[in-house]
Amino acid sequence: MALLAMMLATSQTWSAPAPAPAATPALLVSSASGRCLDIKGNVDTPGTALDIQDCDNQPNQAFEFTSAGELRTMSGTRCVDAYGNGTAPGTPVIIWTCNGQSNQAWRQNADGSVTGVQSGLCLDVNGAGTANGTAVILWTCNGQSNQKWTTSTPPPAPGGSGPCDIYSAGGTPCVAAHSTVRALYGSYSGSLYQVRRASDNATRNIGVRVAGGFADAAAQDSFCGGTSCVITVVYDQSGRGNDLWYQGSAQVPGSSQSSAAKATSESLTAGGTKAYSLYINPGNSYWRDGHLTGVPTGSAPEGAYMVTSGTHVNSGCCFDYGNSETTRKADAAGAMDAINFGTECWFGGCSGSGPWVQADLEWGLYSGGSQSWNTGQRAFPVKFVTAMLKNNGTSRFALKGGNAQSGSLTTLWDGALPGGYSPMKKQGAIVLGSGGDCCKPGGGANLSAGTFYEGAIVAGYPSDATDNAVQANVTAAGYR
Repeated sequence: MALLAMMLATSQTWSAPAPAPAATPALLVSSASGRCLDIKGNVDTPGTALDIQDCDNQPNQAFEFTSAGELRTMSGTRCVDAYGNGTAPGTPVIIWTCNGQSNQAWRQNADGSVTGVQSGLCLDVNGAGTANGTAVILWTCNGQSNQKWTTSTPPPAPGGSGPCDIYSAGGTPCVAAHSTVRALYGSYSGSLYQVRRASDNATRNIGVRVAGGFADAAAQDSFCGGTSCVITVVYDQSGRGNDLWYQGSAQVPGSSQSSAAKATSESLTAGGTKAYSLYINPGNSYWRDGHLTGVPTGSAPEGAYMVTSGTHVNSGCCFDYGNSETTRKADAAGAMDAINFGTECWFGGCSGSGPWVQADLEWGLYSGGSQSWNTGQRAFPVKFVTAMLKNNGTSRFALKGGNAQSGSLTTLWDGALPGGYSPMKKQGAIVLGSGGDCCKPGGGANLSAGTFYEGAIVAGYPSDATDNAVQANVTAAGYR
């Protein structure tokens, strides 16, 4: 009775679409909060209550109105049910085995409300709450926004088809895979990154909500609430241990001119749920000496991609992601093979005001194969950008770019390596957010700004078909 009394403090309105039943399972999004109708704890146990949570495109948030008047969920295996055949305001709403009884009959109305046929009451977010975990109950229909729901078709689930699954199927497996946003393998269920809070220097690993899914941003919000946090490491999902620690940490000995990036500089939506980026400003950078863990060295072929931003950039050297020197010195032409994204254009061959996808091959950023005009180059000033580089190590490299929200890739260069870069002399470390000669005492400091959402390094020279499939997977991830 105490629970029921607490639930009576109510408020109500969800935004729903048309009176016609949804043809396929869809998200039901509360108009008041923007959060999704959800089965608490992502379980299918009969009797489990409904609540609201950040939308994450999982089966416990997919609902379908059937021709029989049911509201089915969990891939059609459970029905939304008024607990105990209740018809009074405050009755909890649960899932139960579908049985055709009247307390499992629902009507989707033109004003966005959803009413129980037996009770005539509306699905209501308790107390007009908007926080994750707020219970959903039955309440007298009143037209408020916490009783109205909008249907939204979720983006394709990532399971089994992450970028690294695609690369592997193409014969060019990932040897390093990093993201603060999502799993890059359909089966990955580990940590994405670690945050450290300022109040007590405690750390917490932030993982995915489900295997193959998107980041658990709520865990970061809870841990960092009331204080500030930085991202100390972005974990390698490939299983090879190529974790990227910030230069300045104990895990990158001899570094002194770099620090960890603030963890909350930018939030975004991907897969219908909240996530955070790795938002790098001058003075932030990450590194791993990965040359003993599968990262290509010497003239071995290699590919890489990253999702970055065309709206947080500068002309400082150098916002890179890819293969770099183990010495953290500018050793020789060909000692690096990293994607560069920014507004610096050292040798010409760039069009517009940038930013551009280029190759940092050490001793030069190349928009094409030489220090002359490249008619294939173009700028990418959009919010989310896919950037790709592949290099066969002896004669050829290619640059590609595209909008990470929609559309296909543009080939910016596909031809000969610059003079003096054949064969390549890659050393096999990994850098993110700086050039290869950062950040030792007496060496260069990181001057670049850029945003990193996800990326991978692969062994071998990916096919164009593989590149296109990766781009399709990125655009399906729903970056917003």
